Amino acid sequence: MVLFIYIQHLPDFQEEPYRGLSYLPVGFTMRMKKILVLVYLSLLPLLSVKAEDTRDFTIPKIQVLPIKDTQADRQYELYIKLPEGYSKNKDKIYPVIYITDAIWQIELLSGSTEFMMEDAILVGISWQKDINETLMKEKGEHVSRNRDYSMSKSSNPEVQAKYQLGQASNHLTFIRNDVIKTIEKKYRTDPKNRTYFGFSSGGRFGAYILMAQPDTFKNYILGSPSLWRDIPLLFSLENAALKSKASAINLFISYGELEKELSTHIEDFVAKLKNKKYEGISSIKHVVIESSGHSDSFPMLGVRSVKWLSNIQKEENKL
Repeated sequence: MVLFIYIQHLPDFQEEPYRGLSYLPVGFTMRMKKILVLVYLSLLPLLSVKAEDTRDFTIPKIQVLPIKDTQADRQYELYIKLPEGYSKNKDKIYPVIYITDAIWQIELLSGSTEFMMEDAILVGISWQKDINETLMKEKGEHVSRNRDYSMSKSSNPEVQAKYQLGQASNHLTFIRNDVIKTIEKKYRTDPKNRTYFGFSSGGRFGAYILMAQPDTFKNYILGSPSLWRDIPLLFSLENAALKSKASAINLFISYGELEKELSTHIEDFVAKLKNKKYEGISSIKHVVIESSGHSDSFPMLGVRSVKWLSNIQKEENKL
């Protein structure tokens, strides 16, 4: 802030009684001090910044829709971003990208699709909102992802009783019966053009959906999926739709170059998928993100996978 103070009259030091003085008279000096103090006090409220004047920033165009898991009686939220021209193009249907761990990921996907796939509807799926308070304080608001994205129960009875792990099947039922049905009833979507986006545990959950109920999505984006001991179980779930050309599934799977331990499991999963020669999987895009570990591979996953998906959409639109 720049402050200009206009003083109507200053003394002329070439006139009497100031000629030859190297200082201002005491009375004049005191009057000037009083003026400056009054100016300062009057402007003080404008110069002060109070903490209560701040507010949370919300991402433009993202709607929040509460939704209930009707089977498990749990409360979640959907974070929905519609394309720019959605309200004007009444006859148009849109592809949908469903996003797990939405709080962590929707900002990146919002930016990526804004520039590379502006006609997509984004649907972020939150963690459970009405989670046990004690559990939330202990492990954080994301604690339900450990239960919802895992396929196996813990061998430790105490851990299992506390966290109820291994409920991927229940969470998939919620997505199929509640989330997708709600979105496709409420918005103009293309049911043949759904995409799943998941990273880490969310990527593992995506691999589970791919093997158990592949018709849930047309495209799968799996970033650094945590497939430590789950590969035999995944292939034991093999769904017949994987062998049908009609499924025409596209898969993008990646990991960071520095993920030395996890990468061997992901490579094993990809190799087994290719060896199976599933006719229901049309394409597999296998990407190693250079000079990246687990967490820092995520931003590049968001950009590269949306670019890949955008190219697929362009090719299909030509047909």
